[in-house]
Amino acid sequence: MIAFLANFTIALLFLLSCTYFTSTDAYDALDPHGNITIKWDIMSWTPDGDVVREIIWSMNGGQATEQGDCSGFKNSFPHCCKRNPTIVDLLPGTPYNQQIANCCKGGVLNSWLQDPAHAAGSFQLSVGRAGTSNKTVRVPKNFTLQAPGPGYTCGRVKIVKPSKFFTSDKRRVTQALMAWNVTCTYSQFLAKKSPTCCVSLSSFYNDTIVPCPTCSCGCQSNMEKPGSCVEANSPHLASVVPGSGNNSSLPLVQCTSHMCPVRVHWHIKLNYKEYWRVKITVTNFNHGMNYSDWNLVFQLPNLNNMAQIFSFNYKPLNPYGAINDTAMLWGIRYYNDLLMQAGPLGNVQSEILLRKDASFTFEKGWAFPRRVYFNGDKCEAYLWLPNASSRNYISLLMLNGFDHSF
Repeated sequence: MIAFLANFTIALLFLLSCTYFTSTDAYDALDPHGNITIKWDIMSWTPDGDVVREIIWSMNGGQATEQGDCSGFKNSFPHCCKRNPTIVDLLPGTPYNQQIANCCKGGVLNSWLQDPAHAAGSFQLSVGRAGTSNKTVRVPKNFTLQAPGPGYTCGRVKIVKPSKFFTSDKRRVTQALMAWNVTCTYSQFLAKKSPTCCVSLSSFYNDTIVPCPTCSCGCQSNMEKPGSCVEANSPHLASVVPGSGNNSSLPLVQCTSHMCPVRVHWHIKLNYKEYWRVKITVTNFNHGMNYSDWNLVFQLPNLNNMAQIFSFNYKPLNPYGAINDTAMLWGIRYYNDLLMQAGPLGNVQSEILLRKDASFTFEKGWAFPRRVYFNGDKCEAYLWLPNASSRNYISLLMLNGFDHSF
């Protein structure tokens, strides 16, 4: 959903950058370009000098949520007469005469790396009374991106080089008359002040499982929001899950010590002569949420030695150029790309086989991830670093995390 002030015939493109992770200050060193860019291309001028106010005549690929007061137009039927319209993407299956390229995804964008074909969304407007040339046109302002929630902050409109477009036969190039860009950055802190996931750790050489920190995402004893969790075996579960009478906007999670909607578990499973093996499990504790097309990012030394991964898709991110220490994982479509809500099917898991090299060691937590992200949000974890001969405990660490479970 997007709200703005506008006017003329345009094609509007939303572009989600390659990995879609975040930090509390809207910047992350692992993904310095992790923004949503709104590109506003003017495709033609609309002559409407006698129109008394700014309006949207028509739209393709999206629609305004309210028409507003159009009583001043007796012989025409504008799409929207509000000066600050809110536009939403159309749903899949929209009639073809209402579509344009890259439209109609129901407002859902995947990361560019994960699914380039679904990383952009577009809609087209024919707007009146905004100017009839690049000298008189009025620049749109006050963009608000809801994706969902208050996490995105959009900057000022910047004039950029007009976009170029290839014809269907790829033999001719046309271009927009004028173009603007708006960059929207995400802050997890603005979206939600408490973490949404946590990380737990364990290994074959130490039977002590490092749990998610107590009250990572909230506490059961929170007297301000009683009833914010439900026991897994509760006979009243069906009456309190969202869609069954519970209208709370807060996630209804399974009662745990950490109270997180999502948990990621990293288990060092086996140690071979030339290889070592890790099991990753992501668990959904949210009774009202299915995470479709989820993704997981982790930072681990020397991922150049990854030999094989099972059950997940994998791509290196290489945020530091030649240094390969960051990987992105996501589910295989129609197999485990949908992380079901809390219950028997509320987890996905995979194993990774890595080669050993001269720098490999199990000491001081070398084999555990430095950072973990789930769907772009940070996960919290106590990092317990067991050695083969001793146990070391270090202070609380904020891990950028994706999912959970063991």
